[in-house]
Amino acid sequence: MKKISQHLKQLGMGGLLLACAWIVPAAAHADRLEEIQARGSLICATLASNEPLGFPDPQTGQIVGFDVDMCSAIAAKLGVKMRQRSLTVEARLPALMQGEVDIVSAALGYTRERARQIDFTASHYQNPIKLIVQSDSGLNLVSDLEGKRISANRGSTPEQAARRVLRRATLLTFPDTPQSFLALAQKQADALAISMPSGIRFVNESGGRYRFVEGALAWEPTALGVKKGEPRLLDAVNKALVALEKDGQIDALWIKWFGPKTKFNIPRDKKLTPISAFRQAG
Repeated sequence: MKKISQHLKQLGMGGLLLACAWIVPAAAHADRLEEIQARGSLICATLASNEPLGFPDPQTGQIVGFDVDMCSAIAAKLGVKMRQRSLTVEARLPALMQGEVDIVSAALGYTRERARQIDFTASHYQNPIKLIVQSDSGLNLVSDLEGKRISANRGSTPEQAARRVLRRATLLTFPDTPQSFLALAQKQADALAISMPSGIRFVNESGGRYRFVEGALAWEPTALGVKKGEPRLLDAVNKALVALEKDGQIDALWIKWFGPKTKFNIPRDKKLTPISAFRQAG
């Protein structure tokens, strides 16, 4: 013991701190919420080619949309600014898991498989996953697409739903919605699997060339994504969502981008719902 005391005296205070550093290495590591607050900004991943969720403003070229506005509203509740980053569907989760972004607000549907990789906030809306076909195709029901060719965004929940429901269909996957739709337009695919908010524009603006088949592949609870191991950030974002729901901001943003005065006209029937409500069915 005497030798140890003499050794510590020789080390001095700096050496003592180094000798003890192994005891509490995690305590010195700031969590993601602290990093966000220190830098003064929330780095938010959105899509950039999916109107009205995230797409270029025709006048400015700036990425705008419902998901972008949701990120701005959450950032304001956290007391910071929002920094938008455009990502493809398949790049969303890797960027979040690697710490390149703080949060994902990019048409992110909840699934149990994804929940093993990231954490989900409460679901702020739910929508049906639909199939779009050529109006003269003679395809009327979801079951009519069994054994057919279906295009979808790579890594998306519509792709997963189509694989799960239509097991004999051939899936053609693409990096983004315009390319997935082009496959249908050029008749490389018999149908496009897509969420209702994203797909209704193509139907409404097609002059009757395209339509939805009857029924839905699945219902998709949509939420925001946070990297696993960041409970304080997840809690802060969930509290921000509750506040935004209570003060009517989520409804206001929905009406702005999906309401009766838009070309989409989709009601927000499902309100903010804890993600735990979907864990059994997801």
